[in-house]
Amino acid sequence: MRTFPRAAQRRLAAALVAVMALSVSAAHADDLKDKKNKVERELKGAHQDLDASSAQLRKATARLAAAQRQLRVAKTRLATARGKVEVAHERDARMQAALEVAEAELAAAEAALAQGRVDRDTQRQKVASTVADMYSEGDPELLAFSSLLGAESTEELTRRDGVRDVVVGQEAREYDELKASEVLLEVREDQVAEARDDVAVKREAAAEHLEVMQALEAEERAAKDAVVELVVERRDARVGARQARAKDLAKLRKLEKEQQRIEEMLRKRALAALRRQRAQARSQAAPSPGSGILASPVDGYVTSPFGYRSHPIYHYWGLHDGVDFAGGCGTPLRAAAPGRVVSSYYSGVYGNRLVIDHGVLGGRGIATIYNHASGYNVGVGDRVEVGQVIGFEGSTGWSTGCHLHFTVMANGQAVDPMNWL
Repeated sequence: MRTFPRAAQRRLAAALVAVMALSVSAAHADDLKDKKNKVERELKGAHQDLDASSAQLRKATARLAAAQRQLRVAKTRLATARGKVEVAHERDARMQAALEVAEAELAAAEAALAQGRVDRDTQRQKVASTVADMYSEGDPELLAFSSLLGAESTEELTRRDGVRDVVVGQEAREYDELKASEVLLEVREDQVAEARDDVAVKREAAAEHLEVMQALEAEERAAKDAVVELVVERRDARVGARQARAKDLAKLRKLEKEQQRIEEMLRKRALAALRRQRAQARSQAAPSPGSGILASPVDGYVTSPFGYRSHPIYHYWGLHDGVDFAGGCGTPLRAAAPGRVVSSYYSGVYGNRLVIDHGVLGGRGIATIYNHASGYNVGVGDRVEVGQVIGFEGSTGWSTGCHLHFTVMANGQAVDPMNWL
């Protein structure tokens, strides 16, 4: 199972390759140091680029999620606007039909009114002719009847209705017909007035409703525009996310390829150096538990030994590649053996990290690694002596409290530090 993140593995592997590289002959020392520094610079830059691209990806993902939420709102608005416009069209159709009926009724009423006026005028002419004939025969009472010809309304005819007593027969019928035509004319005039008012109301309502419908149509267009903008924004966010991911992946693959090439080159040189030194170290036996080849790196007690365990924070099962010592926050950390600092950096997993190359000890290329410190007072390239204070215990990186995670690397592999202390 994976013991820690791949990025940390790559950085650790690079540091260990650099450790082995420093164990080769002096003829290659400067060249290997340059390559080691180059690897560290590239790793540092790649780590920063990875953080930046990851932040860009998170931002693009957030933008995409926001655009999708807004898109759902815009779609709801669009559906609502379309529903309102459909209702408005239906109502407009009903109002147009009602307006057409009202206008038809108005036209019919106006035609009936015009015909009524013609009928009234015809009847008045008949009555006038009858009165003129009777008056010419010498009937003085018909002078009053002649006043009917000037009546303006049915009410006035009614007030003068007593005059009818002076006429009988055909003249009376003509008088009644005149009175009826006047009454019908007044009714038709009222109908025309009502029809005109009804048409005016319907026309005004239709105009107002048209304005409402136009506003709803404008709302629909605005909703459509908003949807289009949101779709474009969503696509841009998706493109941004894909570009960030592709950039991150390409950078990671390029770094891995370059790292593999440098590691292979340095590994071959380190192995060659170890073969040369192995002849001189054949008499030295491999250390037994508690051999004392390395000095204790801190005054404290063991809180977690070397070996497989469940991670205390993330609870995955993996190799604990060192020993955890607890001496208290700020307790001095000491070099376990003479050597040179070959790497010092901050890791999200191990916090402040320091790697010291000790050369060949016990027939193996040995390096020690100090993790989670609050800080170090030595840097890359510095020579250190056994017992020298190199930093102070802390709780940086993935840590549940102040402690030292102490790792011993033998020929590039993590081994149990307790066999060397």
